[in-house]
Amino acid sequence: MSQLQLIETLRMEDGQIERLSYHEARYENAMSHFFPDGSRRRLIDILHRHGLSVHNPTLDYPGTWKIHVDYDAGTDAVEVTSYHPKPVSSLQLVTDNDIDYSYKYADRHELYRCLEERRDCDDVIIVKDGLLTDTSYSNIALFDGSSWFTPRTPLLKGTMRAYLLDKRIIKTADIRPTDLASFKKVCLINAMLSLDQLTVPINNIKGCLMD
Repeated sequence: MSQLQLIETLRMEDGQIERLSYHEARYENAMSHFFPDGSRRRLIDILHRHGLSVHNPTLDYPGTWKIHVDYDAGTDAVEVTSYHPKPVSSLQLVTDNDIDYSYKYADRHELYRCLEERRDCDDVIIVKDGLLTDTSYSNIALFDGSSWFTPRTPLLKGTMRAYLLDKRIIKTADIRPTDLASFKKVCLINAMLSLDQLTVPINNIKGCLMD
């Protein structure tokens, strides 16, 4: 593969690949941005070539599976593994005003650098330019008792986030650390995690909330 590698992570439930159109759109956007003169193959073609038929799902995959696609201008690799979400019960606020993860890069060193500052917490919420963004591996949505809100400017515009916004299940907002007291819980969302599947009480978010 070339030096720049990108990834897509998809959820497959009982042989059915979920929200493929959202992954296809992000894949095509990344290909057009980084490799405008490269191959015009589609993500669905990559999956088919690796034996993952979208129209005729196989029964060889009962349960929940994670499809990991590595790709660059002309090559790709696919790995399918059984998925079990890791427990997250506490989050540490970490500030990084220089981090950039606007595309789903295989190189995640900037995210890992933030994760190293989690102290005794399970993960981090990265604060950039005074606003909450993402954890080290997911978007977030916060519940105020009646509605869900997701940061208007995440590090990465995830596929589950896009789906929930399109369905008007969540709304966008600028959320600062000092706003956390207005919410009851935060939910981690990504291609593998649906809304309200993995939540953390606001009291379990550590860091200075009153800066």
